[in-house]
This record gives sequence, C-alpha cells and structure tokens, in this order.
Amino acid sequence: MNIKRPLLLISNDDGYQSKGIRCLVEMLSDVGDIIVCAPDDARSGYSCAFSATIPLRLQKREQREGVEIWSCNGTPVDCVKLALSEICPRQPDMVIGGINHGDNASVNAHYSGTMGVTLEGCMKYIPSVAFSLCDHRDDADFEPLRPFIRTITAQVLREGLPRGVCLNVNFPVAPMFQGVRVCRMALGTWFNEVSKCHHPRGYDYWWMVGHYRNDEPDAEGTDRWALDHGYVAITPTQIDLTAYSAFDQLKAWPI
Repeated sequence: MNIKRPLLLISNDDGYQSKGIRCLVEMLSDVGDIIVCAPDDARSGYSCAFSATIPLRLQKREQREGVEIWSCNGTPVDCVKLALSEICPRQPDMVIGGINHGDNASVNAHYSGTMGVTLEGCMKYIPSVAFSLCDHRDDADFEPLRPFIRTITAQVLREGLPRGVCLNVNFPVAPMFQGVRVCRMALGTWFNEVSKCHHPRGYDYWWMVGHYRNDEPDAEGTDRWALDHGYVAITPTQIDLTAYSAFDQLKAWPI
C-alpha cells in the first residue's frame, strides 16, 4: 500500500464475490489503494449487527497492486471492525459500502447491512458513503453509476463530511439519470411481512417477505420520489438519532 495515495476500505452485505463490490473496486482502483473486507456470503438485512457469540475468521482472497480482498464469516459491521483492527495499515481516508444489489432508500436504510458498513465507518469518524442500485439481479448493470461514484468519492476525499454524518446514495435503474437530488428519507413502511407455510413433516415455518408502501408518494423532497423519477438520490444520514423536535412535548409531561 502506498502511503501517498488515499486508502479506501470497502465492504458490503452481498458478499465479497458479488458483482456490485467487484465493479466498485474496478471503478475506484485508480483513485487510491483499496482494501476490501466483506462477508463470505450474503448478509442482507443485518443492519449494524455484530457478532458477540461466535468466533470470526478472516481469509485473504486476492492481492494485486493497490488492492487487497478479504472475506469474513461475520456481519458487514464485523468486517469493518476487523479490517480497521487487523488489516488496514493506517486509518482509511474513506469507508465505502456497496455497490448494493437493491435500493436502500427510505426505511430500508435502517435494515441495510450496506448502510451498517457506512454507519460503522461514520461512528469511527471516517468519511463514509453507501452506494446502492435499485436492481437485485446478480448481473445488474452498474456502468451508468461510474461517473457519479467517482465524482462523489473524489468530492468526499477532498472536502470530507461533517462529523457524525455519512451519505446514503441510491441509483434508479436507468441507462442515464435525470440528475442528482439531495433529499431526505421518505416515510414508508413494510406490510404483510410474514408468510406462514406448513412443512410436509408436520411443522409450521415462516418466510420474511413483505411489500413496501411509500406513505408520501407526492413529496418531491424525498429519496423515494427522486428514484421514482429517474434521479440519483443522495441522503445525508446522521448518527445522532435524537428527535430534538419532541423535546418540548416531553418536557411538558407531568413526570
């Protein structure tokens, strides 16, 4: 690793072998030195979970000039923690999650392991960004994202981000985009999430499925509206979850 070049730590929740993370490495390999530490298999939906009761293992999968690729049997956050502790020769200049197969807009950001990567980097005071494409297919086309990912990464490397703030960047499925919107998270919810089945051997089991509902489809300032209208959605996301607007109401409670 060249100390004169930026150091990028990349992880995801689709696994080190996924097309999204491989494309991301290729897009940024000339920007800086890259260390990939990602799960050994898909870990979607793990959010900020980390492993407290199982031993973790690291395996180096590939090394070439300016790029190291490692896998871990843990969660996306485990990957970041282990990389920072055991692999990175110095603190990375940036932590990047993605490119995720599937969008992480609206409330999906709370469940996403790719956002878990980014939030973990942010909690370590490292400028951090998550990139996601609204396409779950294994062979999704990430090429239209290239100029935006390179520009956003370069901008963050130059200027940094406010302490405690990371970026959640989502891309619609399109050969070209209408532009970029800096927007807030849409209010939405998942419903009919549990599907009950009966096994031929006599026991019940359940699949977590569900459908997403946008609860403010006409609100133009949201990430969901931007994506639905062909824009790249950039949502500044903060670690501080305090609802400051509720202070006055709670202080007035007779307790």
